[in-house]
Amino acid sequence: MKIKVAAGDIVHTAADAIIVSLFEGVAKPTGGATAAVDQALGGAITQLIADGEIKGKASEAIIIHTLGRIEPKRVAVLGLGKKEKLNLEGVRRGVAEACRLLRTSGAKKIAATAVGSGEGEIDPRSSAQAVVEGCLLGLYTFRQHRTADEDDKDVQEFWLVEQDSRRLPQLKQGVEVGKIMAEATNLARDLINQPSNYMTPAIMAQEAQKVAQTHGLSIKILEREEMREMGMGALLGVAQGSHNPPKFIILEYKGDGGGKPTLGLIGKGITFDSGGISLKPSEGMGDMKVDMSGAAAVLAAMQAIAQLKPQLNVTGLIPATENLPGGGALKPGDVLRALNHKTIEVISTDAEGRLILADALSYAVKQGLSPLLDLATLTGACRVALGEAYSGAFGNDEDFLGRVIKAGKAAGEAQWPMPLVEEYKEQIKSDVADIKNTGDHWGGAITGALFLAEFVGDTPWVHLDIAGPALSQKDKGYIIKGGSGVGVRTLVNLVLSLAEKQGG
Repeated sequence: MKIKVAAGDIVHTAADAIIVSLFEGVAKPTGGATAAVDQALGGAITQLIADGEIKGKASEAIIIHTLGRIEPKRVAVLGLGKKEKLNLEGVRRGVAEACRLLRTSGAKKIAATAVGSGEGEIDPRSSAQAVVEGCLLGLYTFRQHRTADEDDKDVQEFWLVEQDSRRLPQLKQGVEVGKIMAEATNLARDLINQPSNYMTPAIMAQEAQKVAQTHGLSIKILEREEMREMGMGALLGVAQGSHNPPKFIILEYKGDGGGKPTLGLIGKGITFDSGGISLKPSEGMGDMKVDMSGAAAVLAAMQAIAQLKPQLNVTGLIPATENLPGGGALKPGDVLRALNHKTIEVISTDAEGRLILADALSYAVKQGLSPLLDLATLTGACRVALGEAYSGAFGNDEDFLGRVIKAGKAAGEAQWPMPLVEEYKEQIKSDVADIKNTGDHWGGAITGALFLAEFVGDTPWVHLDIAGPALSQKDKGYIIKGGSGVGVRTLVNLVLSLAEKQGG
């Protein structure tokens, strides 16, 4: 989709449809683009408010047909809710809903203003970024395996129109960042939504190579024999049940020299999870293609980081494999040796994500990466605890944990701080090895995080369990049914904030 910033009056914009906004509880538009459109339409918006058809509730979008009174054929009046509650997340969600509604009406070219940057008191740059994110994320579709050509139904252009030309530089900056953020998130969604036969570890490695080549990242891919020589017994143990060989993908972005520390981003890359010998129920197993959502987020975030060029060194690590019950598959009761030499008793082969992350985290520590952040659809327990809206955030460093949560809040990706309960370590003590890969029935998200903590030592580290928000069952706001791409914008925001801190 083409995204443009233009100076002018939205009333006279050559678009199929335009979006204007309104706060809840107002009797009539009193200023800005909404008032101008209302006047041009002979008070139609005011009349619909009086009739109770337009209430201005958050993310409510009502279409008005202009019937030739202005050039755009349709106007979507977007509700912003209560003025005092408006924030960037509300802008993203509302614009997404309005754009999808206009797409169903056949609009190919949509124009909007910087929503909330007038009476809403949001700065123009931030508004522009949120508007573009809402548009591109909200209009996302995954149709790669449909034979019918549906491209003619898509919105082709989105214009951000501004009457005050002095604000154009700020808007252009916001649009550029929003476009990079949204396109990276949609890349992650594409990877997640691919059926597992189209997203094997080898194909994921190919996708990483494309990103690296296009955006100037360094890349190295470790093969099975190299992993064996290094001692990645935990990752190889998970991989031994599949005919598709594992890959260990290393992406490097050098944004700052001088021996500065390198942030490590680690994403769980189980491209399909059957549960292994500890087989999952057949119902819903097809959704287990999303078990590489953490890996997709890291790969997509590295793309955005390369485009935004922050002054920070970042390395992305993606351990990628399938978890299948083949004849050579890992069995409950087996003992594995991780890269850091810790031995692991396997209680459940369906607790495989923490095994591949154990080797990835050990590798990160060995390479001197610090701080570390891993993302994983690790436990159903976290989804039970926090639902589908929140990721669980665990960490051994309060400052770094706070930065991650703040980065998520700015992205509209909610995280809830969870405890690393020392006494729960008893649950993962093994009689035959150093540690076992699952604990008791209770506190599963915590014991999963405690297991990972065994492989980071004293390195500042945060673990995000994204099992809840990684998969959506319906369209809502800018979240589209399927893989959500959660974590991408959190990671990018974190990198930008750390670069700013380091630069200061």
